[in-house]
Amino acid sequence: MTAPRNRLSISGSIIELAQLRHTPAGVPVLSFMIAHASEQIEAGQPRKVECELRAVALGQAALLLKGAKPGDGVELTGFLAAQSARSKQPVLHVERIEFLEGMNHGV
Repeated sequence: MTAPRNRLSISGSIIELAQLRHTPAGVPVLSFMIAHASEQIEAGQPRKVECELRAVALGQAALLLKGAKPGDGVELTGFLAAQSARSKQPVLHVERIEFLEGMNHGV
């Protein structure tokens, strides 16, 4: 049996950025939202897809995003986890960020 996988890669535009904060251990944390829009093929037919997704970046990734602004295009890679013990809503925990539109600031 193979190990369970949890990997997500998505591109979109930043639509909301929270203030940079730090964990009690001093690790930088930045929560944000991205909007994604694309056309996908489903059951052989084109389908327009739009969604908004909560994301969080920690450490160096949070520091990199600190300089971003709403409207910036990003490609994000990471894993999904529950928002909290009480809310099982998915949040993307970002491990890799690439700024789109010619910005070469990825980590």
